[in-house]
Amino acid sequence: MKHKLALIGCGGMARSHVSRFEELLDRLEVTAVVDTDIERARAVAELLPNDPVVSTDHRDALKVCDAVLLALPHHLHCEYTVACLNAGKHVLAEKPLANTEAECLEMIEAARRNDRVLMVAYCMRFHPLVVKMKELIEKQTYGQTFQLSIWTEQHTEREPSNWICRAALLGGGQLFSHGCHYIDLMLWMMGKPVEGSHIGTNLGTPWMEREGTSNVSMKFENGACGYHFGTWGARGTKLGYSFQAHCEEGMLEIDYAKGQLLLHSRLEKHIPGVHDNNTSVKVLLEAPGVKPTTIEMAHFLDCIETGKTPLTDAESSLEGLKVIWKLYEAEDKHELADLSGIIRKFK
Repeated sequence: MKHKLALIGCGGMARSHVSRFEELLDRLEVTAVVDTDIERARAVAELLPNDPVVSTDHRDALKVCDAVLLALPHHLHCEYTVACLNAGKHVLAEKPLANTEAECLEMIEAARRNDRVLMVAYCMRFHPLVVKMKELIEKQTYGQTFQLSIWTEQHTEREPSNWICRAALLGGGQLFSHGCHYIDLMLWMMGKPVEGSHIGTNLGTPWMEREGTSNVSMKFENGACGYHFGTWGARGTKLGYSFQAHCEEGMLEIDYAKGQLLLHSRLEKHIPGVHDNNTSVKVLLEAPGVKPTTIEMAHFLDCIETGKTPLTDAESSLEGLKVIWKLYEAEDKHELADLSGIIRKFK
């Protein structure tokens, strides 16, 4: 029996959302497509192999589905997620979960009360290269990791009136909207943070009310450090999306564009005046062209069928957002953020 899925929200990510269904058509059918702009909804419906209900009203979708993929602007997540859960539907909600802790808690309670799955779309946790990097870090295959760095450089420009540019609707700036993916990964790989800082700017991204460029530094319980740089203002890039974990016996790198997990090692001890840039490079895993959103959707369906807790559950997602809110609060006060005690459930 196929799951009947409704897609609520057909904005800029619509084509990406539809592509995740291609390999899962034996397990699901998109029975409804909803957007306040009926033409956008129709455009998405035309990409599907069947003939779904097309509507501007989410209530039409709830009549013909058992699960929902919610891809709405952040400030609408809570209202529509709770409505879907109260209607007895399982929900895969786009990140971030919601713009405030109170909204997140309302969503979590609605899922509990209705005994439905509420999963957050942190798709990067499902990418095989990321999964393998985490495994190698946890097993200390190349010694203990003492620094994890993540770069994401892209050009995301909208009209200043667009909800993505407005701090109150987005929930913050680039860090909250996009960086939440990578704060989530850092916590997932490295564990509990104890302190950190955030510095952001909208220089170079004047369309953003809050930061369009973000720098986060954190220290973890075991003494390791983490760094995330993200920008929506890149007019050119070399790193693009790059993940680097410095370990005692080498550096792990995910080259996202090439779909490779690499080990850089055998760098000799630096001696001034001696050339020391030659290192050994080994390909540990290749996964080109992987769609982590497809793996994510399959996991969502598994959780519906088995009742198991999603890997990217709402409770741990809320903890990750609490870290970001603490970083924002400390930045506004020009202080170092105390991050101890925030992470409890995270796995």
